[in-house]
Amino acid sequence: MNVRRHNIGNQFLSSIVEVAGYLYSKMADRISKRRKNSKQSSGTTNNDYEYVYLQNEDTNDGEKKNERFKGLQGDYGNILLLTFLYVLQGIPLGLGGSIPMLLQSRKVSYKEQAVFSFIYWPFSIKLLWAPLVDSLYFHWFGRRKSWMVPTQYLIGVFMLVLSTRIDDLLGIESDEPEKVDVMTLTFVFFCLNFLAATQDIAVDGWALTMLARRNVGWASTCNTVGQTAGYFLGNVLFLALESADFCNKYLRSEPKDVGILTLASFLYFWGIVFFVTTTLVWMLKSEKVDPEVDPEQGIVETYKQLYKVMRLSPVISHCIVLITSKVGFAAADSLSGLKLIEAGMSKTTLALFAIPMVPVQIILPLIISKYTAGPRPLNVFLKAIPARLLLGILYAYIVYLAHHVQDTPGQFPTYFYALMLGSYMIHQVFVYSMFVSQMAFHAKISDPVIGGTYMTLLNTVANLGGNWPATVALWVVDGITWKSCEGAEGHSCYTADTLHECKEAGGTCVTTFDGYYVESALCIVIGFLWLFWRSKKVRQLDALDMSAWKVS
Repeated sequence: MNVRRHNIGNQFLSSIVEVAGYLYSKMADRISKRRKNSKQSSGTTNNDYEYVYLQNEDTNDGEKKNERFKGLQGDYGNILLLTFLYVLQGIPLGLGGSIPMLLQSRKVSYKEQAVFSFIYWPFSIKLLWAPLVDSLYFHWFGRRKSWMVPTQYLIGVFMLVLSTRIDDLLGIESDEPEKVDVMTLTFVFFCLNFLAATQDIAVDGWALTMLARRNVGWASTCNTVGQTAGYFLGNVLFLALESADFCNKYLRSEPKDVGILTLASFLYFWGIVFFVTTTLVWMLKSEKVDPEVDPEQGIVETYKQLYKVMRLSPVISHCIVLITSKVGFAAADSLSGLKLIEAGMSKTTLALFAIPMVPVQIILPLIISKYTAGPRPLNVFLKAIPARLLLGILYAYIVYLAHHVQDTPGQFPTYFYALMLGSYMIHQVFVYSMFVSQMAFHAKISDPVIGGTYMTLLNTVANLGGNWPATVALWVVDGITWKSCEGAEGHSCYTADTLHECKEAGGTCVTTFDGYYVESALCIVIGFLWLFWRSKKVRQLDALDMSAWKVS
């Protein structure tokens, strides 16, 4: 049960799809150009052109056999480099995922958590500036390094500067939540994720020319493995080593009041790593130019293509589905983990639940893809929604149970942890069922002529469809939660100021009615109403002829 909807699997699968869409677009460009050139010199049929492309027309039979058996020969170092670049990209993502847990431990309001949730948006809207990254660069520097090197240096600068200020921003020296500077934290981590998203665009493009053509498919593997490792380092490993309880229990012979590392030292270390490794890549790794694999893209033309896609009636209808379909899951996905921390569960314990889920999240898409490979992939999407909505009731029950089953404060019985892990695993089955079927549908309907642009647009809308309900859910919950100040008559706990006054008067703020349960019920009802409203339209879109989705 993750704190944020942005669990590891969804983030990485999104990245895989974006890389696949990018490669798909480039392949379509190559096929199109070969057909155009061939028409000028011969009378070959369209089927012949496809056969020529797939057989690699610029090699003879002997060379083709050699290429087939070379495998990864000559690309081992490139694969390691790409994987490491994606690891660097995963570090700020992991740190961004750990901050809400730290904020919850500092007892900030859920409205402030909603503000911080905007840090996740850059990866959802990077399509807006991706054409600029693909088109503007210094020839002498390299097309991809023109963006990758500056962005990684800037990430290093942000981390080094932030390491000197992070304790003040989190109010470490104070027990008062109003000392936490959420706005500055949000701005800094939004910038970090913006830079990481820009680096992602550059590295995705560089993979096309860095790897041999026979091994370009390894780009998505590098992305998955690298981001998984980076997120793990920046989230799970950091939270474990930052926790005094975890370090005292598993790593130390003599207990101490602090963990092995602090957020400031972690940021400083990775800031240095970004500077050193970026300099080494800049100086030692040359960038190949291959216009056939990675052709020039016009900025204006790319935005024109986006505009044409967005005007299609089926695309508009599908975007409405993507923007509204996840409202029913907002409370369960964005609030449940934070509510467990509020109930007394250690943030480290919650983070460690991600470890057994990693292999599950890798295997699930492979299994589910067998059921989404047919002509109606969205059938799986619709069937998963009711089960995922009902799991919201189970999540609410787990949060309720957390307040009543603690053996001692912060200690829960074994069966409770088993219930959490089991429910989260079941939840992931339906999350991935929706995700994989959605991606299969996008691959099915994308116009091959502009496949990468088409898919990235739909994935961007889908990501936004998950972001805005989570932000709203976090923002609303405080307003429908009732708290009273016990031990100090005449005081309330509705704002940060009144909460502080209650404590100053010797009182304690106690939740008398938790709006989380109301919001959970409301989201579930909205989810079923949405299913009644849009399920017929979804089936109609799934059954449309492919010509309805073509731009030309």
